[in-house]
Parts: sequence; structure tokens; C-alpha cells
Amino acid sequence: MRRKCEDGVGDYDDAFSPVPAASGFRTIFSLATHQNMFTDHVDISQAFVQGELLPGDVHIGKVNISSPPGYDEDPLYVYRLLKPLYGMPSAARAWHTTMSAVLAKEGCATVGFEKSMWSVTIDDIRILVGAHVDDFVIACANRQVLDGFCARLLDALDGTYEGALQHYFGCEVTCNMDKGTTYLSQTHYAEEILRTYISGMPLLALYPCSLTRASTKTTVTKILPLISNDVIVVLSAA
Repeated sequence: MRRKCEDGVGDYDDAFSPVPAASGFRTIFSLATHQNMFTDHVDISQAFVQGELLPGDVHIGKVNISSPPGYDEDPLYVYRLLKPLYGMPSAARAWHTTMSAVLAKEGCATVGFEKSMWSVTIDDIRILVGAHVDDFVIACANRQVLDGFCARLLDALDGTYEGALQHYFGCEVTCNMDKGTTYLSQTHYAEEILRTYISGMPLLALYPCSLTRASTKTTVTKILPLISNDVIVVLSAA
């Protein structure tokens, strides 16, 4: 993938679709925790086919395809696409362009260099938005304003309201607004790796062993399984 040159060769502007860095999401969680914001999750259904074809797709935005396998159609007939399909190089870009247009109508503006994170102020209430393809994280300190924003988003795009954010970007999210804390962990992700690569190995079992450090005998109280060449390395915390 490279930017289009004077000779017209290059597909970066037609195919690249930005997603936020992991640090961007941690920033949203940090701000939400500090400002006592509710953090909701919205999932968009079949996001790519909700996008609009880009003007540069194939020939002036017109894409023709043959009939799908299994359909007994006249081979001389072709179909003109009305929406992007999964697998098209420009599908992700088309979806991001459509999604950005919907958010722009709400007054959202991108934040810094991130092109998939937005901020908007409604009735003096600030809303933070982050989107990783079809998964939205939306944070706001006012429940009513947040519910209204989510409702308008789902009016414009077909999706589901998943409620308070609990899982995102491979992390479990535990938020306690009363205590002002938010915890991110990847316990489930780590367990899945262990199940995949170390079959039959008991997970997070406390191995009975003892270590000697500077002639002082210590007991293993916490373990951290790490995968290194298919070997579990157990670290201890005295």
C-alpha cells in the first residue's frame, strides 16, 4: 500500500482505514475515570455493507460483479454493487468515510492526529467517542445526553446498544464509578492463548515450589504464566 504518485499508481488514499492506537483508548478510559463519565459500548452490524462506495472505486464508483457461486444465472449478466462488500480493498475505507460523515453531522471533530477518535460538546456536556472499525466506545458524564447520542447514532446506522462497556479491544473493562477506578485486564485473552498453544495444561494453577534468594526461603504467592517456546515460565512475588 502506498500513496498515489503522479503516474496514478498507489492505493493508500483509496484503501487505508485508520483505527485508534491502544494508547488512545487508554486515554479515553483515563479521562472517563477522572471525570466520572459513563462509558457505553455500541456495536454496528455488518458495518462494511453500510458504507457508501467511494468515487474512486473501479470506474467512477461503479463496481460490477458476476453472480455469487451457487446461483444459476445467465453468465452474460453482471450485477452492479450498491454497497461495498467484505473483501473489497476499499471496503474499510468506505465504511470509515461513511461513519465519519454520520459523526460530523452530530458536530463531532477528530482529536489530534487520531482519525478514529472524536469529541463533541452538547448542551455544555462533553462526549468522547472512539471507534475500532465497528465497535464504538462512547463516554459522557451525563446519562441523558449519552443515551440521546447513542440513540441518534443507531438511528443513522444499524447496530445494537451493548450497554456499559465490559469488553473491548481484547481487554476486560471493570469500571467502578463510586470508587473512581477503571481496571483493564487481559485474563481471558491470556487463557485463550494457553488453551490454544498448551493443550491440557491447567490454567493459573498454583504450582507448589519454593525459591531461595540470598539464603532466604520464600514461597511463591503469585504466578504469571508466560509463553516462551511452548514453556510456561512461573514468576514469583515474595
